Amino acid sequence: MNKLLFLLVVITSTFGFSQATSVQENFTKKEVYIPMRDGTKLFTIIYTPKDISKSNKYPFIMNRTCYSIAPYGETNFRKKLSPNKFIENEKYIFVFQDVRGRYMSEGTFTNMTPQVDHKTKKDVDESTDTYDTVDWLVKNIQNNNGKVGQYGTSYPGFYTAVGTLANHPALVASSPQAPISDFWFDDFLHNGAFLMGYFKTFPVFGVQKTKAENESWFADKMIKPTSEDGYLFYQNMGTLKEGVDKYYKDNFFMQEVMAHPNYDDYWKKRNLLPHLKNINHAVMTVGGWFDSEDLAGPLNIYKTIEKNNPKAKNTIVMGPFSHGAWNYDTGKHFHNDIYFGDSIATFYQKNIEQPFFHHYLKENSKTSAKLPEAYMFDTGKKEWKQFENWPPKQAEKKSFYLNASGNLSEKGSNPNLMSTYLSDPNKPVLSSENLKDMNGFTPKNYMSEDQRFASYRPDVVTFTTDILENDLTLAGEILTKLKVITSSTDADFIVKLIDVYPSDEKANPDKPGVIFANYHQMVRSEIMPARFRNSFEKPEALQPNKETAVNVKLQDVFHTFKKGHKIQIQVQSTWFPLMAINPQKFLDNPRLATKDDYQKAEIKISSGSTIEFDILK
Repeated sequence: MNKLLFLLVVITSTFGFSQATSVQENFTKKEVYIPMRDGTKLFTIIYTPKDISKSNKYPFIMNRTCYSIAPYGETNFRKKLSPNKFIENEKYIFVFQDVRGRYMSEGTFTNMTPQVDHKTKKDVDESTDTYDTVDWLVKNIQNNNGKVGQYGTSYPGFYTAVGTLANHPALVASSPQAPISDFWFDDFLHNGAFLMGYFKTFPVFGVQKTKAENESWFADKMIKPTSEDGYLFYQNMGTLKEGVDKYYKDNFFMQEVMAHPNYDDYWKKRNLLPHLKNINHAVMTVGGWFDSEDLAGPLNIYKTIEKNNPKAKNTIVMGPFSHGAWNYDTGKHFHNDIYFGDSIATFYQKNIEQPFFHHYLKENSKTSAKLPEAYMFDTGKKEWKQFENWPPKQAEKKSFYLNASGNLSEKGSNPNLMSTYLSDPNKPVLSSENLKDMNGFTPKNYMSEDQRFASYRPDVVTFTTDILENDLTLAGEILTKLKVITSSTDADFIVKLIDVYPSDEKANPDKPGVIFANYHQMVRSEIMPARFRNSFEKPEALQPNKETAVNVKLQDVFHTFKKGHKIQIQVQSTWFPLMAINPQKFLDNPRLATKDDYQKAEIKISSGSTIEFDILK
């Protein structure tokens, strides 16, 4: 199997394609084409417990995906029907479906299918496809109990989230996991900046099939590694435009991304959040604090459902996971170098996910499951906590100043004092020292990586607290309010929140060679193009040598900075090869920049700049 596709296989629960005896002994397998209201037929595989009967009825658990529901053929069985063994052992009617335009299903594939107004009975989108599938299942599969649950991770998380809008009476439980909510902020873009780390994924999403396919028709378009040093590929590729011209001239999705540099109607109609209304069943959104692909999605979907549907049974779960890592247990749970405890994925599966589906599908779906509103993992104390709200209502907002002395404190200094660095697009700051990780489908380890390598660079400015005398817990949102002066007409601003360990921190025997003394663990990071400081729809050039406000919103955290540690903020303007290079010259479409457009820029950060945290009392 292509190495770059392995992550997709794990995420979508296609856990092996050979015949599985235990599944075959306990389930029958049926393949059907389910007709949608516009006549398009979606290929669906149904695994039904053999002991189902009029006196022993089962509910459905459904997974709709663009990543294949293999193995195909009614004599070929999956090794696992769920990444959660507790759910599989309990038995459900397991349903898997290829969405429109993918693998064996009919139709044309559209990335983040826009929601439509449903002015006629034949208007279709993913919510209507969900409705039509649920309706067919409860009417055509004998001895079901009339209840349907759905789940999915990553892109299937989006299909689950948009499926909440189906409003079918049989759909009583949905769990969007690492869901995409808006490509402008998730996956391919971050605040409109192009995520170069996703460059190699585009064959999966930008090549249409011409017939029913039971294998990946786009596999020959995947870019193979050229060296163990993954940085070399991006270094040798040249500009983003040069890379696209070389690899993706015929890739419809890449061409769409390149043609829409601003937040125009193309992106707006793919934003799911405004549509999350009138949801009347249980929703449990799941994410990982170290998910490099879809961190904004789960947080924003939960908050939007909470705001628009105050009576909904709405739950959020955030653990110390990378993308989809709650779907498999590794014993000792690490993200990159950082150890968080033992069997954390099993804890989630047994104590959170299984009870959620069991209650709503096999017990009383009209009452709330015995789960908290928010089940959140403190990545500093390394323990689960439960909250009635997220962010917690007891959290208090406090601002810390980015003083030119390099100190981060609640007391500001003269705002005329500046921290200065020279940003050169031709000599960008590395986003990671993990060169092998840059060869992967998407990079993930950088989310908690040691940032000492960046702190030593002259084009990265740092602001650090004194040694903390007491634990300090951040629980919620983060907003950086930069006041900047640049010599250029454009620039990116990357802000990183870092936990600096004590100088006598002990080594971890499971991570030989890693120096944890003075380890600079990244807790959160984000990029903000200055061109979008006032509007994502209408970019504006910077006025050279004039102070300008640029706000950088970082995604939520739940992290305790322990006594003896320090809090550090790093600010820089390049982050390569994770993010595409900003030429630092204002262009109508910076994705078309050439090397001739690259300009050095002197950048100054005023001591009047602040970062605002939600601090748990």
